[in-house]
Amino acid sequence: MMATTERRTDHRVVFERGFPAQMMGIDGTWRRSCILEDVSEVGAKLTVETSVEGLNLKEFFLLLSSTGLAYRRCELGWVNGDQIGVNFLKPGDKKKKAARRTENEEADA
Repeated sequence: MMATTERRTDHRVVFERGFPAQMMGIDGTWRRSCILEDVSEVGAKLTVETSVEGLNLKEFFLLLSSTGLAYRRCELGWVNGDQIGVNFLKPGDKKKKAARRTENEEADA
């Protein structure tokens, strides 16, 4: 029997040649070209064409169209060489995390 490290349960779409996209800082101060290798409802795998060292990848935009009208808010999941895994953030995710943190702090008090 073969062991697998695959933890994904979501359906993934793999692009044979990759799909050109852009990563952009949440505040618009940086932008990087990347290739969308695969995507699911909850995240994606990207190949980044230049270094992302020193960039704030806690939260950023993945721009899927040249006009910027198709995009997803992301956070970094993992890094492996020039490839990164990103998790898509849904509207309100930060608010929920902050509310949960506040509730936990109040319970500890």
